[in-house]
Amino acid sequence: MRRLLAAFVLAAAACSSTPPAPGPVPDVGTIQGEPTTPRNRARTHTELATAYYTRGNMSVALDELRAAVVADPGYGPAYGTYGLVYMALRENALAEQSFRRALELAPDDPDINHNYGWFLCQVGRERESGNYFRHALGNPLYGTPARTYAAAGICSMKEGDLSAASASLERAVRLDPGLSIAKLQLAQVRYREGRYEDARRVLEQYVNQAPPTAESLWLGLRIERHLGRRTAELSYGDQLRRRFPGSPEAQLLQQGKYD
Repeated sequence: MRRLLAAFVLAAAACSSTPPAPGPVPDVGTIQGEPTTPRNRARTHTELATAYYTRGNMSVALDELRAAVVADPGYGPAYGTYGLVYMALRENALAEQSFRRALELAPDDPDINHNYGWFLCQVGRERESGNYFRHALGNPLYGTPARTYAAAGICSMKEGDLSAASASLERAVRLDPGLSIAKLQLAQVRYREGRYEDARRVLEQYVNQAPPTAESLWLGLRIERHLGRRTAELSYGDQLRRRFPGSPEAQLLQQGKYD
């Protein structure tokens, strides 16, 4: 699941840091002249850092963030982006420090709250994450609440609270029917609840929107296995072996460990 969960941490630019980035990736070319104010310089460098971060160039992203903080040490989104970069580098102590500094400077920023909540979820502190998700969702100007509901649902599922997970993921799907990751995770919840027909229906909605992943194929195989649909089960298995032969899911299939 971890590979799929990474989809929730893709960007943290200036005023729109909730992953995935809702807009185009900024141009990473040379800045043509410095903006006139420290805040504008910090914003520009943070946007560039985000662009490099989304492309996996963490070293240059850190250079841009250093420039942002030099320009304006009080610019919260720069520290929020620092948190995401350190999170990607698995420097959890530095990520925590950066997110906390970002929230000191911008406590009501919904994107920073979302990203810190997601960080907490990934390091096994799911119960703490809910406070930050709720704070993000409490901002009436927040532009992407569906992603936060989806993230909260995934964290609740990790914690074992299937009821809360179901409610959050259903809300995410209602708010944004195109958010395919929420549908895949809702199908996971339905499977864990033993509602296999419902799980199959929701997974079909995901399949119609997104390319297959090892997780979706493995889930589909197990759903069909429980429903006794042998032909469909074998089809999922063939796709899993062919498309993702080295995945943990393919290894589980080979070992016959279905649940």
